[in-house]
Amino acid sequence: MGHGRTGEFRKDTVRIVLTSGLTRKQVTDDLGVGLSTLKK
Repeated sequence: MGHGRTGEFRKDTVRIVLTSGLTRKQVTDDLGVGLSTLKK
């Protein structure tokens, strides 16, 4: 089972990746989620 991430958390994570200039790896490391989670 997942960690119960909310839809808002997921949207915010994608927004951070698209607008921050950070790599996906940096964002996922900072937020404590797996890179494969972001790809979903």
